Amino acid sequence: MKIIVGISGASGAVYGVRILEVLAQLDGVETHLVMSRSARLTIAAETDVTVAEVERRADVVHPIHDVGASIASGSFRADAMVVAPCSMKTLSAIANSYADNLLVRAADVMLKERRPLVLMVRETPLHAGHCRLMHEAASLGALIAPPMPAFYNRPQTIAEIVDHSVGRVLDLIGLDVGIVTRWTGMPESRADADS
Repeated sequence: MKIIVGISGASGAVYGVRILEVLAQLDGVETHLVMSRSARLTIAAETDVTVAEVERRADVVHPIHDVGASIASGSFRADAMVVAPCSMKTLSAIANSYADNLLVRAADVMLKERRPLVLMVRETPLHAGHCRLMHEAASLGALIAPPMPAFYNRPQTIAEIVDHSVGRVLDLIGLDVGIVTRWTGMPESRADADS
């Protein structure tokens, strides 16, 4: 299975980094990484890993301006792509087919080939233009999956919150990596107490 991971410059670089870590542990998964210039800055600002360490987690690293890279063509059989996080700038480019770099071109290829493209959109609050862009990307076939924390699993650490979002996004491309606490219904003792 070939998975493209795009990391844009929005806050939340930890999501892309963690996705690469999780995928690196799976047999039969080949990861292709492409990062924007802003992503490199965000990784330095928000995480304790270097850009070089992030790149080592991927099987193949593509420079952002290499529009001749394998992932720029529909003939490259990528199974899915995740943009984590997805900035509004990157979302706008994807929604408008403005493929001026490899990250956006690879996303555009996923859409035109009808392959899974998951966008972990990061912004708040949202104005109507942001909502319109998400709608446009969704109408083209992208899955919009903002990293929204779940609390039914009673997370105790930031890592648990990140893992839940990462696991749910990987669910969307058909990979159960075992890091999601699944909802199994309200515990009887709680349901009785609330009655």
